[in-house]
Amino acid sequence: MAKPETTVGQVLLARIAEQTAVLAGLDDAVRADEPDAVHRMRVACRRLRSALRTFRRLFAPGTTEELVGELRWLAAALGGARDREVLAERLAAQARELPAECGPERIAAALERWGEAEYRQVWPEVVAALDSPRRRAVGDALATLLADPPLRRRAARPAVPELSLVAAREQRRTGDRVRAALAAAPGDRDRALHEARKAAKRARYAGETAVPAAGARAERYAARMKAVQEVLGEHQDAVVAAATLAGHAATGGEPFGYGVLYGRQLAAEAAARERLPQVWKRARRAGTARFR
Repeated sequence: MAKPETTVGQVLLARIAEQTAVLAGLDDAVRADEPDAVHRMRVACRRLRSALRTFRRLFAPGTTEELVGELRWLAAALGGARDREVLAERLAAQARELPAECGPERIAAALERWGEAEYRQVWPEVVAALDSPRRRAVGDALATLLADPPLRRRAARPAVPELSLVAAREQRRTGDRVRAALAAAPGDRDRALHEARKAAKRARYAGETAVPAAGARAERYAARMKAVQEVLGEHQDAVVAAATLAGHAATGGEPFGYGVLYGRQLAAEAAARERLPQVWKRARRAGTARFR
């Protein structure tokens, strides 16, 4: 007897089950403030949310929207602490590379103190979110979805052709946003590039979901979309860092050193924008989203 063909619904549910287990297993690590625990939990939230949104046509209408919103809330609750921590580490490391006349150690120490203070200010919000009934409800909703999946008939279709269609759709969506960002006026460009980054991340996650069924072709697709996401992430990190440095310079302290760091962020933004067309050209190649 021939082995039954894997369905797209089975692949999707396997992805959701995997990331649900990751999410559930990180609560204690996050409460203990273990290194990278907040980041890993936030990524699990994003991957779950992306799976529910990207493959929403496989679910009965109206059955996943509330869960998507709650996963967005949990990721945002985790994000404040993580974002400040990473930003302070990035800027302090760059400050130590400044010329001696900029006072590199003074600036690095000041940025580290700022990062620690910001982190500790928002940390109670992270713990409160984890201890809330709302967080427990997210876990319950995921368990219910896996126990009795509200799948439509199309979820029974063979996995690889359907996953290819989804990947191609996400590739087109990313391309639309990349082209719009590259053509945007300077005042709108940063926001447009950030939206392109989110689209590339969603495409990458779609590729990751497909890997168990589609293998190396899906891995290659995910890697190329990750490359697009990363260059756009470099741009967004520099935009946020520049805004933070402008605020520090305006409040006194080390305006000269902060100004030099600010200039480096502008250079990093420009470098990322310059690299983007070539990175996208590789990611959009014909056949990249063809898993069959």
